[in-house]
Amino acid sequence: MRMYLSSFRTGDQPGRLLELIDHPASAVDVALIVNAMDALPAGERRAAVEGELVALTGLGLRPVEIDLRAFFDQPADRVAAVLSGFPLVWVRGGNVFVLRQALARSGADTTLADLVRRDAIVYAGYSAGACVLGPDLHGLEQCDDPQAVRTAYGDEARWDGLALLDYIVVPHIDSPGHPESEILGLVAERYRAEGTAHQPLRDGQALVIRDHQTSIC
Repeated sequence: MRMYLSSFRTGDQPGRLLELIDHPASAVDVALIVNAMDALPAGERRAAVEGELVALTGLGLRPVEIDLRAFFDQPADRVAAVLSGFPLVWVRGGNVFVLRQALARSGADTTLADLVRRDAIVYAGYSAGACVLGPDLHGLEQCDDPQAVRTAYGDEARWDGLALLDYIVVPHIDSPGHPESEILGLVAERYRAEGTAHQPLRDGQALVIRDHQTSIC
């Protein structure tokens, strides 16, 4: 299992992401998933896509957006056939509940879980892209509005995570430059009080997982 889970954007040490890839960076196509932004106006979402394309291209990668909405309510093997062709997936932040529903409606949730567990893909991303990997999304509604799922897709929010991690990543902690830092600090305090397993990250940091080894860079 290989993961690079950043608090914000590519983090301070994106070279650690490149080290997880089995191929030279110049030869790597990246599946870019930006569906956490689907509740926003089209122009804002488009700008988010462009920002990620620029950032990943700057690392020497070749990002290709995979819009999960194209696979909604289709047989799961369709999204599986596409995602399995990439050695790396990059999942942008945004609203974690919108992202979770997009993963479920497209079948990408089970596909990515299978690919990651078989070490057939590197899972990377930031903020909501990391939060969605935990066992549960309760508590994150203090930051992300579950009603955004209805805005985006007309659906009710799901509260289960992908359970690829047995704890919840809490990004933007002690990051005064980020507008969600204060509220996520309260989320982390709630988790501590409740005994909920979680991993706080400040902006610039990333959680790097390879096999059974986990580190923060």
